[in-house]
Amino acid sequence: MTVTEQESGPEGSDDEGDMPGAGAAYTPSPRRLERERHRRTRARRATAIAALSTLVTGVVLYFVVVSAPGWPRTKETFFNGHYAREALPKVLEGLWLNVRLLLVCGVAVLVLGMLIAVARTLRGPVFFPLRALAAAYTDFFRGLPLIINLMIVVLGVPALRLQGVTVDPVWLGGTALTLTYSAYVAEVFRAGIESVHPSQRAAARSLGLSNRQALRYVVLPQAVRRQVPPLLNDLVSLQKDTGLVSIGGAIDAVRAADIIVGRSLNYTPYIVAGLVFVALTIPMTRFTDWVTARMDRRRTQGGTT
Repeated sequence: MTVTEQESGPEGSDDEGDMPGAGAAYTPSPRRLERERHRRTRARRATAIAALSTLVTGVVLYFVVVSAPGWPRTKETFFNGHYAREALPKVLEGLWLNVRLLLVCGVAVLVLGMLIAVARTLRGPVFFPLRALAAAYTDFFRGLPLIINLMIVVLGVPALRLQGVTVDPVWLGGTALTLTYSAYVAEVFRAGIESVHPSQRAAARSLGLSNRQALRYVVLPQAVRRQVPPLLNDLVSLQKDTGLVSIGGAIDAVRAADIIVGRSLNYTPYIVAGLVFVALTIPMTRFTDWVTARMDRRRTQGGTT
């Protein structure tokens, strides 16, 4: 069925005369033009209503907040312009550490998570110990709170006084983040691998590929492509949680704000740090939404995922 046939409907009665003949110029029918005008009018009306309702909601919330008895004190403590201007440059300087942690830990998480997922999907009794270890790893680090994992690694490893092992809180904090998030990403990859129909692997084997080649060239590409949205969501969470490395003393955006708060006893720097993280997270979140919607459209239209 062609695009024109789909648009004209199964009976072709709505747009009769849209296709005057082979080789002739396409001329929309008056009925189609009227429908397009109606759609545009409805879209403009919906946009206007949404904007108006948002404005009214914002105004109501504003007056509810500013009319609260404790608003003057709250404004001075959390929304002080002087401390916001003082904190912003230092928070942005510390944010560069969070960005570097995201890049390094993100790559490490993807690699380690993929290896664990592959280990959990290996077949045959000879691989049972490897599958058991991979399952134990994911169960343990998915159940262990990230903050406790960070404390154990950042504070416990230096206490061991191991020769040749770094005590840098940035490296130790990044290691804790990688350990925790690899467990989550491994399960995402495993779900993608198991979602590929066994006939795909069987077809690859029938063409002469080994099990390793079938996994590498047939199964994994499909699994990764299907799991892109949840993987991006995990990276968004990792982007925020890089701020937790401050518990070990690393001077990131959160620690930079904490230093100013400890000196001034004003909490505005925390608000600045929070807004900076939100501004950093929103583009990735919108990109994730776009990728998810795009893949849903392709799936709905019968395309490959």
